[in-house]
Amino acid sequence: MQHWTKDKNHLNKDRWIEFRPSIKGLPTIYDKDLIIYAISNLIAALDEGQEPPKEVEIDPYAFFIFTERGTGGRAYDALRDSLDRLDGTRFRTNITINGTIIDQWQGLLDKSALKTNEVTGKPEVLRITLSDMVLNMIKQRDVLTLNRDYFRLKKPIERRIYELARKHVGQQNGWGVNLETLHIKSGSRAVIREFRRAVKHLSEHNHLPDYHVYFEKETDKVFFYPREEFQKAYKPSKQEEAEGETLPPLSFWAIEKGKAAAPDMDIYALEADWRALWKKTGKKPFENHNAAFIGYCKSAYKKANS
Repeated sequence: MQHWTKDKNHLNKDRWIEFRPSIKGLPTIYDKDLIIYAISNLIAALDEGQEPPKEVEIDPYAFFIFTERGTGGRAYDALRDSLDRLDGTRFRTNITINGTIIDQWQGLLDKSALKTNEVTGKPEVLRITLSDMVLNMIKQRDVLTLNRDYFRLKKPIERRIYELARKHVGQQNGWGVNLETLHIKSGSRAVIREFRRAVKHLSEHNHLPDYHVYFEKETDKVFFYPREEFQKAYKPSKQEEAEGETLPPLSFWAIEKGKAAAPDMDIYALEADWRALWKKTGKKPFENHNAAFIGYCKSAYKKANS
């Protein structure tokens, strides 16, 4: 699902999507939880070899529990508001769907119905009919499953950054992006200074599900590593933990420049030797550890070919 902004949002090169809000405004990132929840149910049907139905029946109480929300009266009022925004918002795009560009206003939902208990006044059953566009995305597997801990992220910007990391890391070892580019991709309306502060906070507390976040202040870049792979690669030994800080991971660009500086040499063996030398020489502090590694690669190559 894309991020919702009032203006035409250029997604990548010449691809764009434009939203026309409902009378209650554009859907919020928390409204998106309802679509995500419905999609997760349909993906489960696909995994079992079933044709996903357009209409999805949802137990509002189960939805509240799953998405870490309250179950009081305010939660039900918020659900109705979410439906108003989702059902009333229209969009047009030049993204190709099934090989065709259809330049027309479309909706996320075709319709929605909420069955309410007359005695208690609480909704009991929610039925939403997904639009053809959403259903086609599900069939083509053009949607991403999210860690359930995603719903524990309370700040909208953290949710959006997680979605971007989930999309771009994929099956790779990681993803590096300039802070300014991440700011644009996120759709954040915060000034770049405030956005940088939020990313630094996220990096320092490192509570993003699935991914280790590293902010590199020297280059103003943000790196996302799959948490399990990062822990395997960079988990310090008990001796290292006792002795103090270990070197942070190298940036992608540092690895690539290291390869260029030492062609035909094993870059990962060089990194291991460099880290071992750093420990041996009393853990000399680096103003820029990436630049130090590139310099080491140049020296190692020159020595090997002298």
